[in-house]
This record gives sequence, structure tokens and C-alpha cells, in this order.
Amino acid sequence: MKYGYIGLGNLGGHLAMSLIRNGFDVVVHDIDKGLAERHIAAGATWADSPQALAGQVDHVFTCLPSPAVSEKVLRQILATLKPGSTWLENSTNGRDEMVRLSGLAAEKGVHTLECPVTGGVHLAARGEITVLVGGDAALFEAHRTALQAIGKKIFHMGPIGSAAIIKVITNMLAFIHLVADAEALMLAKRGGLDLGQAWQAITASSGSSFVHETEGQLILNGSYDIAFSMDLALKDLGFAMAFGKEFGVPLDLASMTNQTFMKGKAVYGGAAQSTQIAKLLEDALGTDLRAPGFPSRLE
Repeated sequence: MKYGYIGLGNLGGHLAMSLIRNGFDVVVHDIDKGLAERHIAAGATWADSPQALAGQVDHVFTCLPSPAVSEKVLRQILATLKPGSTWLENSTNGRDEMVRLSGLAAEKGVHTLECPVTGGVHLAARGEITVLVGGDAALFEAHRTALQAIGKKIFHMGPIGSAAIIKVITNMLAFIHLVADAEALMLAKRGGLDLGQAWQAITASSGSSFVHETEGQLILNGSYDIAFSMDLALKDLGFAMAFGKEFGVPLDLASMTNQTFMKGKAVYGGAAQSTQIAKLLEDALGTDLRAPGFPSRLE
């Protein structure tokens, strides 16, 4: 099967490369052609527009920054994507949005798999990210090989919308953990501990988390460079808060974390790294959380 990939940013660029690296015939597009240079060098074909891409392939992956952009691009590819094809959406969207967009695709005879990913850009670069899938089981099986090319662990969560719910849950937890980790590291620093040793001790303890073990290193380095913005964090927290209201679940910690990220955006801007939320505490206390030997980016 020939796949198209639209959206070659921090995350999508790595996912597309994983398909190419695993021998798939891939056509790529992005509004910034410069982002496609390494994909073209690796054997991908360039298309000048989403419509042109969709007319050349059997199925299309997308990884885009917002539901509005996803809808815009979907409408473009549906103009030329042949009936029986599949739209595979790696972006994070709301459940209702995914159900609605899959309906638009179905009107043109195009199937949909929602395939948001989680685990971080560094795992995407290694082809080891986790893929959360919502959609028809037979359709999932038809694309399993391609999904295994971009991710190490693949979970079929159920029908369309199921993956959106679990993805929002995982991101909600990650942002809560991030704020908590900043507070924990600050306690260690103000308590006179060696931060590098404290990080190691937490990592080996019952209090550790994936966020501490990954993003905690970027806080200690001072780069905060996780390639994920405050705006994206607030988008996902907004989805979580909406689910809380819909399902009747009080999300006290998520609500507090959402407020913290709103402060972070107000101070540092929406394009700032989400990990930079730790800097709010550093600035408030005039105390940095630096320690030697930690990387500026995760590999």
C-alpha cells in the first residue's frame, strides 16, 4: 500500500520517517517544504498540495496542530482520495470532533482510523512511540503493519472516539505529573540536596513517573526543550476538562494544572515549551533547578 503523510512537524516528521525507514512507499506534504528535505532524501516523493498527495496514494496519514487544521486538510484530501481509502489521523482531537470528521470522510466513501500517539518526540524519532487506535477492528488489522512501523506499542481502544478519550487522559496525567515534578525538585533544591542525586533517588523510588524520568532531565538542564508547546498542553487540558463535565467526574488536580498552564502561557507565551511550566516556580522563588550532566534534548 502507498501512504501519504501530511504534517512533518516535530512529531509527524518522525512518524513519516519511520514509514520510509521501514520500506513503505510514501508521498509527503507540509506547508513548509523545507521540513520534507530529509524525507525526500530518504526516498519519499513530494506533493505540492494535500489534494495532489491524496490523488497519488492509497491511504493518508495526517499529523496537524489543531482540529481546525485537521478539518481543513481532510476536506482537501477528500477531493481526490479514492473511495475505499483510509484517513489515518495521528493528531490529537476531541472525541466528538473525530466522530464528526470521520462522518465527513464516510460521505466520500473514505474510512477513518484515529491514531494519536503518546510517549514523546524522542520515542517517535526511534519508532518506539505508543499508538492509540480507534476505529473498525478489521480496518485496524489492515493497517497494523504501518502502525507497527511508527510505534512500538499499539493499542486498539475500540470504535472512533475511543482513542481520543484515552489520549486526553494520558496527556492530562502527564501535565499533572510535570507540575508535581517541578514542586518535588524545588523541595529537594531548597532542602539543600544535590539535585542530580535527588533526581536519581526519585527515579529509583515509588514516586517516580515517566515525566520525571524524561522531562525532569530537561528541567535540570534548563533547556526545557520537549518540542511541545504551552498552547498544545492547554488544548489537551481543555479536552480533559470537557470530558470531566460530560462524564460527571470532578477533575480537581486537572483543573489546578490547567490554571497553572494558563499562568505559564500568560508569562512565557503559548509557543513556550510546556516543560517551561517549572520556570514559574523557579522565577517565583528566585531559585533555579539546574544540575550538571543532564541533556538539552532527549534522544
